[in-house]
Amino acid sequence: MATDFCRLDEAVARHVRPGDAIHVMMGHSRWSALVREIARQHWGRPSAFTLIMASLSSLGAVLFRAGCLERVVTVYSGDSFPVFTPNPVFQQAYGSGAVQVENWSFLSFIQRLRAAATGVPAVVTGSVRGSSMAANDAYDEVDTRFGRVGLVAPLAPDIAVVHAAVADRQGNLAIAPPMFEGSIGAFAARRGVLATVEKVVDDLRAWSPLVRIPAHRVLAVVEAPFGAHPGGVFAGPAGAALPVRGYAEDVPFWIDVRTATRSERFDDWIREWILEPADHEAYLAKLGGDRLAELVRAAGGPSLVPRGDGHGGPPTPAERAAVWLADLLGERIAATGAAAVLAGAGLANLAAWVGVARAKAAGHEVALAAELGLWDYTPTPGDPFIFSFANFPTASMLLDTEQVLGTLVNGPRTRSIACVGAAEIDRHGNINTTKIAGGPHLVGSGGANDVVTNADETLVVGTLSPRRFIEQCDYVTSPGARVRAVVTDAGTLTMRDGDLVLTHIAPGPEPLAERIAAVRTRCGWDLKVAEDVRELRPVTAEDVAELRDYDREGLFLGRDRKGST
Repeated sequence: MATDFCRLDEAVARHVRPGDAIHVMMGHSRWSALVREIARQHWGRPSAFTLIMASLSSLGAVLFRAGCLERVVTVYSGDSFPVFTPNPVFQQAYGSGAVQVENWSFLSFIQRLRAAATGVPAVVTGSVRGSSMAANDAYDEVDTRFGRVGLVAPLAPDIAVVHAAVADRQGNLAIAPPMFEGSIGAFAARRGVLATVEKVVDDLRAWSPLVRIPAHRVLAVVEAPFGAHPGGVFAGPAGAALPVRGYAEDVPFWIDVRTATRSERFDDWIREWILEPADHEAYLAKLGGDRLAELVRAAGGPSLVPRGDGHGGPPTPAERAAVWLADLLGERIAATGAAAVLAGAGLANLAAWVGVARAKAAGHEVALAAELGLWDYTPTPGDPFIFSFANFPTASMLLDTEQVLGTLVNGPRTRSIACVGAAEIDRHGNINTTKIAGGPHLVGSGGANDVVTNADETLVVGTLSPRRFIEQCDYVTSPGARVRAVVTDAGTLTMRDGDLVLTHIAPGPEPLAERIAAVRTRCGWDLKVAEDVRELRPVTAEDVAELRDYDREGLFLGRDRKGST
């Protein structure tokens, strides 16, 4: 069947059916004009969709509010800009049971799609084991003559929705890396793919290495410039770019929708930006030509973070923890000869950036990796976002999540260190970032379960409090078997014989015994203290400046109490 070249409304009306399992594919673009049109056409209708989407981000809340969802299969249910946080719309829907949620890690989510795409009954995974996700119906562990293996069942959407950079007139789709989950969902979908593109061209053979989805898998193509907004499009590195203009993510727009989801004006926001624009052209007109031109100009530069008055003052608790994590990371790189460091988003990421930069300056050959598909990249000053488009051209390889997490970072031929945060962590190093027992949903695994389960060792960072450091995690997102140490603003807890023990203490004017006693009161279990407890070095102005060079507004590092909040 020939690919249908049509309008947005026609693509959705012809190819989206009530009861569908809809997979919103994620390359480096986070959204699609087609998803906006699905919300418009199915607003207030009991369409009983299953949404298959790795990272919901704030705009995913629009589909929840539409009332057309019955179930979600996901990896991350939270906001991405300006910081990574739970979202109240998801929390309310999951808590009330209005929408059922099935949580996975990034790698196991992709492996389930791969099982469907390749027509096999299951795919082997090294993730999930030892976590609460092992209770999912689509996961099993079996003994084979090759050893005990974890298996994930196929995840087959009815349709996949994607924003690609370019299509040709047959319907072949080209997307520049990094590719996040890759194109596997296009081959897993039972009926095929709906695509928006920046441009339709006569022939894509000159860019054949970037053609990811063949025409026979594509049901419909809609030419929709800026169709990824408020996400962006990376056209490719210089010298190998696709024949389109790239544009940056519209971070202020993302921040605005995040703010709206937390207020009574969310329905008004949806009406203004989703329901009232008659078509994509009206949506772009509402954004305005100046705003769109600025996104094109900003492509390849630091993210357009709203600038305040900067971040000054003494070190925050988060900054102290990050400085000491960077120190420990440098020590572990030197001791192990690690080839890779993969850090979770936020504070752990900033500390890893500093630690790896120092290690490289000292002559160690170690690569920063990001689960989106970046290998050996250099972070951009003034831009704290791990997936910033500004980092793409600096990478020595642009890949996808399966290659980074499944082959490089977690593969047996790469010595790797993971740096992550935790909403909750227990005395055995088990981490919870998914849901609080008897309380709200948090965000989910992201890539944390994959890297914590399989990296050679894991370093955790966070500010110390009884609410975060608990006796036992009721939900285990990432098992603690490979956690080596937890670095906090008050000291470092090191794993010894399966238990986290206080081994390093923050400096201070109080006697050592008083500082140790204070740390123990801030821990949710009876914290053991090593006999050889040592004092951490003082945090200097130079240390703090290294961190703030990336996060100048204190989005992840926090702000001093005398400054802006």
